[in-house]
Amino acid sequence: MTGAPAPKHYAPRWNGDTRPAPPAVGSERETLSAFLDWHRATFELKCSGLPPARLSEQAVPPSALSLHGLARHLAGVERWWFRIQFAGEDVPMLYYSDEDPNQDFDRLDGDVNETFAVWRAECERSRQIVAAAASLDETGIRKRTGEPISLRRIMVDMIAEYARHNGHADLLRERIDGSTGM
Repeated sequence: MTGAPAPKHYAPRWNGDTRPAPPAVGSERETLSAFLDWHRATFELKCSGLPPARLSEQAVPPSALSLHGLARHLAGVERWWFRIQFAGEDVPMLYYSDEDPNQDFDRLDGDVNETFAVWRAECERSRQIVAAAASLDETGIRKRTGEPISLRRIMVDMIAEYARHNGHADLLRERIDGSTGM
C-alpha cells in the first residue's frame, strides 16, 4: 500500500443499476465471462427506459451511431466471433452484406424491440458456446486469414468491443435525455 487515502467521491452509479459486480478474485474463465456479462449488462442499462423511437436517434452528429444501431452491431459481433468464427456454425451474418457493410448503423428499419431480442439471444448463445468449451485455449478459425484464434483472445476482444461501444452509448444517452452514470 502506498498510504494514499481512498477517494471520497466516486463516479455516480446509473439509476436503477442492478448489475452484479464482476469478481475481484476468480479463475480466468470466471473473470472474463463475468466482465463480458457486466459489459453486456452495462449496454442494456444505458439503453433502458427510453421509448423505442429515441433508441434510434443519431444524437451525436455527424456520427451515424444510435443505441439501436449499436444493438444491431453488437448482435452481429456476438454472432460473428462466437458462432461463426469460434464454433464454426453455418449461420448468416446479421445486418451486414458486402454490398451494404454498414447496415447495422445506417439502416434502422424494423422493430427496435426485436433488435434487442436478437441481441439478447446472440448473447445467450455466446454464453452457451463459452460454457461448452473445455478450455479457453480451444480455437476457432479467423475467416479473414484462416489462422486459429483462441476463445481467450475472442473474449478479451469482445470485452474491448463492449467497452468501446459502452463509451459511445454513454455519449448518446447523455445527448438523448441527459442521463449519466457509471
